[in-house]
Amino acid sequence: MTQIDKSRFEWIGSDSARREGISRPSTTFWKDAIGRLMKNKVAVVCFFIIVLLILSCIIVPFFSPFESREQHLGEVNKGFMTVCTDSRYEGQHHVHYFGTDNLGRDLFLRAFEGGRVSLMIAFAAVFVNLIVGLIYGGISGYIGGAVDTIMMRIVEIVNGIPYLIVVILLMMVLPKGIFTMVVAYGITGWTGMARLVRGQVLQLKSQEYIVAAEAMGARSSRIIAKHLIPNALSVIIINVTLAIPSAIFTEAFLSYIGLGVPVPQPSWGVLAKGGQDVFMTYPYQLVVPAVAISLTMLSFNLLGDGLRDAFDPRLRR
Repeated sequence: MTQIDKSRFEWIGSDSARREGISRPSTTFWKDAIGRLMKNKVAVVCFFIIVLLILSCIIVPFFSPFESREQHLGEVNKGFMTVCTDSRYEGQHHVHYFGTDNLGRDLFLRAFEGGRVSLMIAFAAVFVNLIVGLIYGGISGYIGGAVDTIMMRIVEIVNGIPYLIVVILLMMVLPKGIFTMVVAYGITGWTGMARLVRGQVLQLKSQEYIVAAEAMGARSSRIIAKHLIPNALSVIIINVTLAIPSAIFTEAFLSYIGLGVPVPQPSWGVLAKGGQDVFMTYPYQLVVPAVAISLTMLSFNLLGDGLRDAFDPRLRR
């Protein structure tokens, strides 16, 4: 075996300051995830779009000079940027920014008020699914055994019930409206979250800190609430972010076919239904709610993708 000649190496000394330095500063998981999320420009832009939409849906109806059910029969089916000529607003120079519908109602106000209704239904439904799924999936995954088997069979039965059938049955005993839609979505929509949480709990409950907590006599409820759920929170947040656009589309679809928000209360689905009836003549009445639905769903989906990348420790550099 050939030996390497020592003369080929050169002593360059030692740098004590550099030797004792830390090449990478210590950071927490959440701080690192937020830092990586902020570097994702698409996710950041989508986040600000979502915040702007939510704030607009809350604020615009309060400052609009019109009301969502107010009719201007002399300004029916007017286009974008139409100046209001109603005698009630004489001399005030108000503008219908998105035009008016076939009853002379201001589409700008109805678009944001409809967005408020659609987003409220989506957030309420997803919140119910989140709470039920966390509790159900956490108990099923932690206890395991026969209890887990029975609970998962129940999930499969509930998951096999079509959502549309549940809505139709509830419409027979409950009035159409926001509450009925949230209840219907909550009855069938929690199964995906329960399966996700169960899988995360099964993966985490064999970790050393869980065994240590059990050895110290911690109750099962405390272990689930303090150890298992917080460590699965990143996956849960991603799932919630991706579930919101699905709930928005479901509300729009049900309102479009007449099983959702009752007329004349506006929602994006109701506006889309009204715009579809006059699409060949006044296409802007369908374009406005369609753009609102598409922009919101796209922003939530892209933000969810960004969160998934930010929370994935395998992508850490």
